[in-house]
Amino acid sequence: MEQVNPAESNTHQSILSAIHDYGKRLHQFIRSRVSTDEDAEDILQDVWYQLSTIIDTEPIDQMSGWLYRVSKNKIIDRKKKHKTLSLEDFAYADEDGQLVFPEVIHTDVQEAETKMDTALLRELFFKALNELPEKQRQVFVWNEMEDMTLQQIADQTGESIKTIISRKRYAVTRLREQLQDIYDELLTK
Repeated sequence: MEQVNPAESNTHQSILSAIHDYGKRLHQFIRSRVSTDEDAEDILQDVWYQLSTIIDTEPIDQMSGWLYRVSKNKIIDRKKKHKTLSLEDFAYADEDGQLVFPEVIHTDVQEAETKMDTALLRELFFKALNELPEKQRQVFVWNEMEDMTLQQIADQTGESIKTIISRKRYAVTRLREQLQDIYDELLTK
């Protein structure tokens, strides 16, 4: 009977978990940055393949950040391989022989990407927020989202102000750690 290496089993489980947890969102992220569904599927398959080649996924602290960074790199690689088209390639001649560009070219692509990045960051932020311990999450929400002072929170909960400050500090630290990779990716765009 063949022995199963525990590291391989953990890695296999990590990959399956990553596909389940991030597959749809990662596909949407990639699809919003490439021209066809086929390109998006190819890139996503390349990302999963690269993840599968890692012998031990334990060292990957932030799976989501790693996946989005690899996806972005694959998108950039694919764009470098494709021939750059000129604007004239999209134009057509009207009845008078004048070049006319489709309306879609005039839309602000950068604005659309920014909206997608903001939505992604917001989604990842709330996911990370929900992963915080209850008391840390509650202090963070009350202070940052409901504009309660730390003293008001201490008075409401009956906890010392030092305890409330400590919970807020731990919450902020954990959120920064969890979101740092994706934040760095968005800044390097």
